[in-house]
Amino acid sequence: MKSLGRVVLLMGGVSSEREVSLMSGEGVYNALLEKGVDVTKFDPKTDRLETLEKGVFDRAFIALHGRLGEDGTIQGVLNYLNLPYTGPGVTASAMAIDKDLTKRVWKSAGIPVPQGVVLAADASDDELAQVIETLGATGLVVKPAHDGSSIGVTKLNTPTVETLRQALAEAATRDQTVLVEEYIRGREFTVAVLDGQALPVIEIRAPEGDYDFNNKYFGDAVSYDCPAKLNDTETASLSATCEKAFKAIGARGWSRIDAMQRSDGSFVLLEINTSPGMTPHSLVPMAARAVGMTYGDLCVKVLSLAQTDK
Repeated sequence: MKSLGRVVLLMGGVSSEREVSLMSGEGVYNALLEKGVDVTKFDPKTDRLETLEKGVFDRAFIALHGRLGEDGTIQGVLNYLNLPYTGPGVTASAMAIDKDLTKRVWKSAGIPVPQGVVLAADASDDELAQVIETLGATGLVVKPAHDGSSIGVTKLNTPTVETLRQALAEAATRDQTVLVEEYIRGREFTVAVLDGQALPVIEIRAPEGDYDFNNKYFGDAVSYDCPAKLNDTETASLSATCEKAFKAIGARGWSRIDAMQRSDGSFVLLEINTSPGMTPHSLVPMAARAVGMTYGDLCVKVLSLAQTDK
């Protein structure tokens, strides 16, 4: 543990996911302390950035979620300070926070993604009607393009121009860019990738398929299968696709990738989270446990992979 040096743990922040980040950070902090790591908390919302420069730290564990935490911003600061940090670098982080850009990169790499379009909040009725006709056969999902934790997401089972406009307006309060996608009705999975290798696939079984903010972090309505009840071929296919997706955006360290399985058995990838949650309900620790890795061991492993952009 001494080889890890003095560690600064970044948590909290100013995004809409601040509450989740504080929970993640507290868990990581306690785990690192128990492992004997010299760790100090740092909250960008309340602490001065000069603390990072004057603290003579050797590594940074990023437990920030959302904007300014996993979009390349704090990664750029840490690069400037030559302070190795967990997770992907500036370019990969900036790409991953943008759901539409991520999908376009993945699609160009031959990775299956949902059909979708970017819409402005003031799109015309004709534009909305066209989207419904093109993508809305099984419903639509409307989401802010740069937010996480399902914040601002609306699912429309039978979309109309009016309900689509309302969903756009809701998402637009959080993001200037709004993504509208086909509503894929099927099994939901998530795959953690650690140092380029997929951990066991997890199936998420939420009430009526509603894996929203509250179901993600509070209560016990959601159940999980880890490893997921897939056959060997399906498991290998999804794991390999997620490893390819991780590499396609230039990620490193760790991430978590969400996926759906269509009724024909094929998989599509939804998005990638480059600073996964570490709360009691979070999924990367669950996948790690399935291969005999404790929460504390996972924290140390992630921390050991810290580096700056070269």
